[in-house]
Formats: sequence, structure tokens, C-alpha cells
Amino acid sequence: MDSTEIRVNKYINLCGIASRREADEIIAAGRVTINGVIAKPGSKIRLGDNVCIDGKRIMPLDKKRILAFYKPLGVTCTRKDEHAEVTLNKYFPNAGSLTYAGRLDKDSEGLLIMTDDGELAGEMMHGKAEHEKEYVVTLKNDVTDEFLKAFEKGVYLKELGVTTKPCRIKKLGKRRVTIILTQGLNRQIRRMCSALGNEVLTLKRIRVVNILLDDLNPGEYREISEEEEIVLRKTIQKSKSRTL
Repeated sequence: MDSTEIRVNKYINLCGIASRREADEIIAAGRVTINGVIAKPGSKIRLGDNVCIDGKRIMPLDKKRILAFYKPLGVTCTRKDEHAEVTLNKYFPNAGSLTYAGRLDKDSEGLLIMTDDGELAGEMMHGKAEHEKEYVVTLKNDVTDEFLKAFEKGVYLKELGVTTKPCRIKKLGKRRVTIILTQGLNRQIRRMCSALGNEVLTLKRIRVVNILLDDLNPGEYREISEEEEIVLRKTIQKSKSRTL
């Protein structure tokens, strides 16, 4: 960050706390001060200004962290939920601004992207972004050709009042498939299978955009490589440009 003025919402994002949109909400709530004065939407800051959220000074991160984490079964994607038996805090107790970029149900397992880049997280979770996510799914009943064709074409989900977007599905075995979605509806795969008369027994996410689960074990995580990050950010930027 140089001596040029920047908007306070961008500064908050550079600190890895939130996306710019989320930062605007924090500012509007009167939680942000600049040199002791409550900030307003559009306020600008310079190098050396004392910026605080809820009275605590915040500083830009030197480098954003992006982790590939194997979320185990039974873990709820949240930090604060008094009803959840196990949350992400068990694996990231001192994570600071580290957050997840795309949820994964409690009864599902696999790849979860964790990052302190609030803007990246927001863009990855944007409903219109259409980033690829790949899953390996075990079903209760045999997989038929009719099931595959109907699933790939798109399924009407009565409870949500929507028809899912076309996707890719490949049979791996009698009751096992891989599914690639570009959509992120709540419990989408489970709902789609149920609507087609089948039931999900196990669901594991093995890829998000270009990031692979690889050989991680449940509860383990790794920093993604520089090459992975370059491809990820380029892909996210292309998707962002298409939705503008």
C-alpha cells in the first residue's frame, strides 16, 4: 500500500477481513473508525492512518493465504454455532480472518477452500460465477441410463422452485458416479438425486475450479502452490468478467 488514497472498504479487504461488499455493511453499521472518527461509505485513507473495527486496529496482510482443506464428515462450515457439535474452529482455532470459500454440508466431506482473501472468497461464492466443482457420489440404488440423462439435463426441484442447470455426470460403478456442477444450490446433489428417486449415501468433493483434494486425509490442509493460485485467480477473473 503506497501513499495514494484508497477507499476504506478496499483497505478492509486488503486486511483479509471481508469482501468489499461485506466491508460496506461493516462501515454502514458504524463499526469502523479512521483516526478515531467513524468512517462513512466512500471514506478514503492514506498510509499511516489508524483504521479500527470495533476498536481494534487492522493492518493489510503481506500475502493472502489460500488453503486446500479436507473437511471431515460431521464438521459444520461455520465458526459460531452453539448447536453444531464440531465446527471449523477445531481445525483452525487461531485462524483470524481465514474463512471458507464455498460451503460443504455437515454430512458431506472433501475439499474446502479456506482463505483470508475476502474478495476472492466472495467471488468464488457468487451465484453467477459458475465455477466448476467436482464430486464423487455413492448412491443407494443402481445408476440407470435414464437417471444419468435426466440428471445431466437438469432436474426440477419443487422445494426450491427451480430447475438445475445442465451438468456433467459419469458412471464409475453400479452405484457410484462423478458429478461436475457449476451451480451451488443448497444440498443440490442430494435434492437432485431424491427428485429422481435415488438417495445419496456418501458425497465427497474432490475439486474446486483447478484445486484438487489429491492425497489429503480428513482434517489435513495444505497451502496451494503458486502455480495453482495463478490459474485459480485467472479463472475467477474470467468468470467475473462474463458476469459483469
